[in-house]
Amino acid sequence: MHPADADISNDSGFDRHVLACILAAGVMEGGRLFEKVGLSSDDLAALFKQKFPSVRIKGDDLLLGSKRDDNDEVTMVRDLLLARRSTEGDTGRWLAAMIARRVMEPSHLWADLGLRNRGELSRLLNRHFGPLARRNVNNMRWKRFFYRMLCEDEGLILCTTPMCTECKDFNHCFGDESGESRMADRRRDGLLAPAAPVAGGS
Repeated sequence: MHPADADISNDSGFDRHVLACILAAGVMEGGRLFEKVGLSSDDLAALFKQKFPSVRIKGDDLLLGSKRDDNDEVTMVRDLLLARRSTEGDTGRWLAAMIARRVMEPSHLWADLGLRNRGELSRLLNRHFGPLARRNVNNMRWKRFFYRMLCEDEGLILCTTPMCTECKDFNHCFGDESGESRMADRRRDGLLAPAAPVAGGS
């Protein structure tokens, strides 16, 4: 099923949609999927078994026991999310690692996660990381917001002005986050068939 056709009317369906989008975004980039999505190969195998049991992992992602190689930034963002979880279980833990890894990509976070729009990202964060999401009262861009929270946790001053509206970087932290999703772009170009996401190796 293509992401545009996903039924996200309930939390379970929404979670599967989000996970499928992140996995599809990782597959599109090539390389080892577990590295692209920030999971160990064991966690990736467990995710597929629990959420997508009919999908088989191919290639290097079958190398069970392979660890993720997180840099310091990924670790800090993941720990920030884990410390402010609002759900229990594997899904929230997987998502914390996956979001932290995808934060390192260059586009808007919702696009780097393969989601359809920013609203889906906000729903995801409010559902699984509510205490953190609720602190974004001014609707700051999520990547910027995460780093602002990390600085505040460390007692650092991130901004050079007392108010965001006086800052020359205002448009980098706030403003429009529209655009076409990665999946829609691929489908328009005829590169993505309307089928279930399949994990691939390098």
